[in-house]
Amino acid sequence: MQPTRSNYGTDQSQFGELYRPDDVTHKGTVVIVHGGFWRAQYGLALGRPLARDLAERGYVVWNLEYRRVGDGGGWPATFDDIARGVDHLSTLAVDTAQVVAVGHSAGGQLAVWAAGRPTLPAGSPGAAPTVRLTGAVSQAGVLDLTVAENTGVGAGAVADLIGGTPAKVPERYRLADPIQRLPLAVPVLCVHARGDENVPFAQSTAYVAAAQAAGDKAALHEVAGDHFTLIDPTTPAWAVVRDALPALLDGRLP
Repeated sequence: MQPTRSNYGTDQSQFGELYRPDDVTHKGTVVIVHGGFWRAQYGLALGRPLARDLAERGYVVWNLEYRRVGDGGGWPATFDDIARGVDHLSTLAVDTAQVVAVGHSAGGQLAVWAAGRPTLPAGSPGAAPTVRLTGAVSQAGVLDLTVAENTGVGAGAVADLIGGTPAKVPERYRLADPIQRLPLAVPVLCVHARGDENVPFAQSTAYVAAAQAAGDKAALHEVAGDHFTLIDPTTPAWAVVRDALPALLDGRLP
């Protein structure tokens, strides 16, 4: 299935690929947010296999590209792009009443951050969304940026994204860090392999515990494999995500 490209800005990275099956059998829209520790050498090609799989099963899918570190990204550009890219759905002929973001690794951070946009302070990057998410999936997401930076997850990728350490720019972390944005009032499903050597399993356990303590609907589904098993559409790890989408589109945990 060939997607249609749509630009939401003038930069070369401000676009998405819209997959619209001939036979749409599921309501709503699924946004795919790729990972790669927010770095420019990784792009939306990582999300294409997942987007195609969902489209072949009757979902409308928006595979989103955005500016990354080394390509005009970082704070606040990357966050502005995710917000603009999601809001761009309102200009396309798609169902925006029920939208779920699925993000892997760094994309998991961005997907969960996007789910919490309605709670952002006025004037901050991503505030006042036009399109609100009804659910989010974090596939081995970096959901505690402060711990990730302090423990070397991504070898400095977090500080490169935010533009400094938690000690130097704490307000940016308060706005960008999913675990500091709780509660979201949006259900979040975390899917993670305990054997993940890129993003520690503890990133998901800590987030889910904090989210539940804050009154949010959040769950962790442990899967077999490694960091990249999650974005292989032939694996049971991806099936967990795919099977959860109908409930999340309805604003429920599966």
